[in-house]
Amino acid sequence: MPNFIKAYVRYVDATNRVVGLFAMYLIFGMLGILFYSTISKNFFEPSLWTLEMAQFVMVAYYLLGGGYSMQVHSHVRVDLLYDRWSDRTKAVVDAVTILFLLFYLALLLFGGISSTRYALQYGEESYSAWAPYMAPIKITMCIGITLMILQVVATFFKDLAKARGKPLS
Repeated sequence: MPNFIKAYVRYVDATNRVVGLFAMYLIFGMLGILFYSTISKNFFEPSLWTLEMAQFVMVAYYLLGGGYSMQVHSHVRVDLLYDRWSDRTKAVVDAVTILFLLFYLALLLFGGISSTRYALQYGEESYSAWAPYMAPIKITMCIGITLMILQVVATFFKDLAKARGKPLS
């Protein structure tokens, strides 16, 4: 593989590793918010913002961690035939099927950008009693999807190199 592809794979892997490790700690933020929600409901006046904020943190956790999840192969895979194949066959099949994932993510990003543009242009708010602005979570969504697309392309290059018999890492 050319050096610029190797550099791209290293850079994307490093970026998704940092973002993914950060995203792992968001679960503690969500737990803190839900704990506060429980305490406030039982001892104080209930907060309007806690459950929706916990949902926003969970969305960030899920989407920002997607690229790292793919990088470390912790995503779900149906292994009916896959385990029986050689590493090279697995790489060829992965390189082909990953193109479908890339297509799906491209459509998702297109919709996300459109939705984010709308949220920014019209100051979209949630339809809840708290009524937070939706733009921050939609921007986070687009960042997460973009990082996932970059990781998918890097994984495609890794699979292609492995299928050729010259793994990148």
